[in-house]
Amino acid sequence: MRSPATRASRTSIWDRHPVAELLRIEALRAGYGGAVVLDGVSLQVDEGRSLALLGRNGTGKTTLIDSIVGVTRYRGGTMTLCGRDLTRMRPDERAAAGIGWVPQERNIFKSLTVIENLTAVARPGSWTAARVFHMFPRLAERKQNLGTQLSGGEQQMLAIGRALVLNPRLLLLDEPLEGLAPIMVEELLTALVHIVRDEGLSAIIVEQDPLKILPITDEAVIIARGVVVHGCPSAALLTDPETLDRYLGVTSLIAGAV
Repeated sequence: MRSPATRASRTSIWDRHPVAELLRIEALRAGYGGAVVLDGVSLQVDEGRSLALLGRNGTGKTTLIDSIVGVTRYRGGTMTLCGRDLTRMRPDERAAAGIGWVPQERNIFKSLTVIENLTAVARPGSWTAARVFHMFPRLAERKQNLGTQLSGGEQQMLAIGRALVLNPRLLLLDEPLEGLAPIMVEELLTALVHIVRDEGLSAIIVEQDPLKILPITDEAVIIARGVVVHGCPSAALLTDPETLDRYLGVTSLIAGAV
């Protein structure tokens, strides 16, 4: 795995250099029912860049992912993908526009086999079931197994594979490492490195543990109480224990890793 410094050497979205903008969110207000969870979120993701979305539980991270997908109640602000307005698009239209989503619940078809899960949603492009099997050999070994016959880690691999065969412009992953055994976490981190670094697929990754996700992403934002309170290159945040402790309470983790 290349060091965070290697990633930080590339042009950052926080610099003022011309970049190819992919997703732009401005002053987004959204929530569920009558509750407003996001109250003025603004951020940007550029082509080929990855963003770590951090924050304590209940701060609005999943709501932001859900809002990009289109399953929250929109209250105001703008969201554009490649310059196209997303705010009035249905979730299926957003998927067709290039948004791939791996929710916390995984949402695989448990009554279908692994290969059926992949082929049922595949769209034309470079990501195919064969490429998913190459990245996740465990799935290749179980391609005729039903979703109910997979472990939690294997289900997460399948959920990521299902999002990839949509051939998205932007991949959204909501806590993809949550609740998994350490060996599965390592396998998935290796796959994510390949996806966002080697393949250069733009991604937003929600994760509770910054030490896992900051080394493999380009940029990071921290959300608190429904707004973005901090944004910087991931490598810079990884070496900023004061900010990590203030917003995430992870000084002890950083100290132990140094």
